[in-house]
Amino acid sequence: MRSLHPLFVLSTLSALLVACTPAPPGDTGGAASSASSSASQSNMIRVTEPQPNAVVTSPLTVRGEARGTWYFEASFPVQLLDENGSLIVMLPAQAEGEWMTEDFVPFSVTLNFETDARSGTLVLQKDNPSGLPEHAAEIRIPVRFE
Repeated sequence: MRSLHPLFVLSTLSALLVACTPAPPGDTGGAASSASSSASQSNMIRVTEPQPNAVVTSPLTVRGEARGTWYFEASFPVQLLDENGSLIVMLPAQAEGEWMTEDFVPFSVTLNFETDARSGTLVLQKDNPSGLPEHAAEIRIPVRFE
């Protein structure tokens, strides 16, 4: 039986180690980060209202569509934050159709709130029951309050 060249064995083992090594925390393997913009998440979630920098009042209805993989049990969390990042209100957006798909599914949620803030951020989070950072994603939409 012919023996393998030591360099071949080493290069093969090195390639296997690299292929089997998990990505470091925070590395999404090229996927969008959790603080990504709407442009980079548009293949996963699309918000039709409100538009970025819109003046919003209570009650605020948030509408759009998200791929079924954005949901868990037909919902995902939506937060409204003030300009300091403090939570004003958080409710789940509900799927308005069959969510167990990879296709886009319409959603909506109506947020009732009170604030003295002048501006804030609407945060739509991919539901992530595992809590693992590699499965986390969100879209942030700046808003202004009347």
